[in-house]
Amino acid sequence: MSGSYKATGINLKGVAIGESDRLLTILTKEQGLVRAVAPGARKHQSTLRGRSELFVVNRLLIVQGRSLDKVIQAESLESFPGLSQDLRKLTAAQYVVEVVLGQALSHQPQEELFNALCEHLHRLEQTPAAETLAVLTHAVFHLLKLAGVAPEVHRCCVSQEPLTPNFADPQWRIGFHAGVGGTVTLPVLDRLMGKRPNRTNCDLVDADQINSQPAVLEFLNLAENRGQWVASPEAAIASSHQVSESPVRYRVRSAPRSKSGAGEPVVKLDAIELFLLQQLSQLDWLNLETAWVSAALPSRTTWQNSAETPSIPQHVWLSLEKALRCYAQYHLERSIQSASLIDTCFSAQP
Repeated sequence: MSGSYKATGINLKGVAIGESDRLLTILTKEQGLVRAVAPGARKHQSTLRGRSELFVVNRLLIVQGRSLDKVIQAESLESFPGLSQDLRKLTAAQYVVEVVLGQALSHQPQEELFNALCEHLHRLEQTPAAETLAVLTHAVFHLLKLAGVAPEVHRCCVSQEPLTPNFADPQWRIGFHAGVGGTVTLPVLDRLMGKRPNRTNCDLVDADQINSQPAVLEFLNLAENRGQWVASPEAAIASSHQVSESPVRYRVRSAPRSKSGAGEPVVKLDAIELFLLQQLSQLDWLNLETAWVSAALPSRTTWQNSAETPSIPQHVWLSLEKALRCYAQYHLERSIQSASLIDTCFSAQP
């Protein structure tokens, strides 16, 4: 179908094609994800050259084609030049874009996702470089929340037991399992892992393992019809009590192996890591200057200086990023290629 349309979009990817063209992947407010050719954009004197760079927001006039659309006019509205001036910020921005690409839809309005991406890029550009990892971690959680697959961090996903960080015990830990949707108590984690020894792929629960209670069977049938994934007999039994309330978040599939070094979709979190995840889940937009003070960060954390504003060490954010990375890769079904650079940029920092 021929014709043209106007859209406001941000360039997420660009690939050279032909002698001087560039193929763009653009997230637009009005049409969602669009792939379009910017003709002549690689020529030095082209008006589309700068406007086809990554992270540039344009008002576009696009002509529909049989296979690919074509950008015939672009008016720049915003860009983020500060991102390219720091490798950590640039890597984090590319990371955020990969998470967006994992959930963006074509031919559907994506205004909320578009606005969220621009806001997170703006925060990455404006924040001090030392806080880049914290901003990235919040961005990933927020985008998972927009996608409807944010992890549960306040209750055990299987037993529904409320979880409160125990700062008095330095050995206290909680499980974080991508397959069941978030946090689980250690006894539950041990049972889950015990039922799948030496396996990194999570398979469908065997109905023969489930006690044939009508409510449980009803849940399994509903989960299959909705395309949900059931992690274990315990998860099926626990979830059968809330069939009408449980949101649709998971698909029946096998979990892909990580390609970026995040490891298996299971980690253990200490008290401060769980506390921070719980805070992130309650914040739509993170204010790094006041969030942790207003959250009354417990005084037992060993790195605090009573004469200064509480701060979170880099290694804590790195641990949370890896946990959310693994979770995002599992639920978005795609590897985050920028993650290997995150390890390089931040692992050696204090």
